[in-house]
Amino acid sequence: MDIKDVPNWVLSLEEDDVEFVKKFVMNSGSLKQVAKIYEVSYPTVRIKLDRLIEKIKLADTADNEEFIQFIKRLTIDDRINLEEAKLIIERYKQERNEK
Repeated sequence: MDIKDVPNWVLSLEEDDVEFVKKFVMNSGSLKQVAKIYEVSYPTVRIKLDRLIEKIKLADTADNEEFIQFIKRLTIDDRINLEEAKLIIERYKQERNEK
């Protein structure tokens, strides 16, 4: 596969995300097995997978403005809560549309 054919969502992943995906696939999608590999609990691995899913969705969304992506990433990383993110994005869209 040529680099130009790699989907944007793959390119948006960090190195540790790619490693997680590799371990997940190599263990037939068993979160229980991945938890053993990382020596963490199943819920911890589930949270990691959920955040990874959100990163992939973010990279695939049509609403790919840089600022909105930044706010969504802050939410995924638990730096701001979802309600705050929604308010910030809504306000940004309102101001953008007023210009």
